[in-house]
Amino acid sequence: MELNLYLLLTLLIALLVIGYLLAKLHRVRGQLSLIKDALADIKNGNLNRRVLARESDLTKQICYDINEIAMSSQSRLIQQKQSEQAYKRLMTSLSHDVKTPLASLVGYLEAVESKMVTGAEQEEYIRVAMEKAHHLKDFVTALFEWVKLDAGEQIFHFEVCDLNELSRDIMADWVPLLESHDLIYEIEIPETEYMTRVDPTAYTRILNNLLQNILTHSGARQVTLTVTETEQQAKIIVADNGKGISAADLPHIFERMYQCDHSRSAKGNGLGLSIAKELVSVHKGTITADSILEAGTTFTIMLPKAL
Repeated sequence: MELNLYLLLTLLIALLVIGYLLAKLHRVRGQLSLIKDALADIKNGNLNRRVLARESDLTKQICYDINEIAMSSQSRLIQQKQSEQAYKRLMTSLSHDVKTPLASLVGYLEAVESKMVTGAEQEEYIRVAMEKAHHLKDFVTALFEWVKLDAGEQIFHFEVCDLNELSRDIMADWVPLLESHDLIYEIEIPETEYMTRVDPTAYTRILNNLLQNILTHSGARQVTLTVTETEQQAKIIVADNGKGISAADLPHIFERMYQCDHSRSAKGNGLGLSIAKELVSVHKGTITADSILEAGTTFTIMLPKAL
């Protein structure tokens, strides 16, 4: 009797196990069918497709990996489209920033060469032509620098130096230019040493681009530069009291070729702030901008003490 009961119980357990395994197998086959359909859908370009899975599913890790691959591919596709749009804008900007001034430059020089103008008028034509030539030279130099940065071909020479002393040297070169533009300036840099690892040329370029941006675009009457530091990082603040940047333009000012003044008479080349951001990133730092219309703009740079 006991033996029969034991055999019956064993048979019941075996049937339950078989039923469980068959249910699992059926679930796995269903999941595999869904995975097959999802892979075919993703292969055909539908990167929005996702595979749902329960926590108890044997195929859950495969589903998670497929979803991760789809999201990663979707992200790369979005970045590629954004890059293509950016390069289209770059080509459009180049058409204006190179072709138009170059045509104007040629026109002035042809007028001088053909003796269409003489005397004081000729001198004025030569002065304007020289000004346009320098503008083109600066633009091509900035564009070449940006292309090298974007392609990762720029070579940097990092060294441990006193960031405060380096900042003072840079600002010392700027003082005559600021004074010639009747700009009031305040420079607050600690006298103590702050040894950190930077590329001096790149750091100089960062500050130069920010200050040049103020001279070209802000219409400010006052400029301040402040350097503070902790054991881990330095904070460099460059601020002005100029016309400010609108809320619509502010999120885009570090984009390549972006100009807040969208008119054809806009000064600058739209590369200075983009280059500054790239150079800050090379130092594993961050740069942000805050602005209030008719009150001024503040750029804040955070640089780690060591890379």
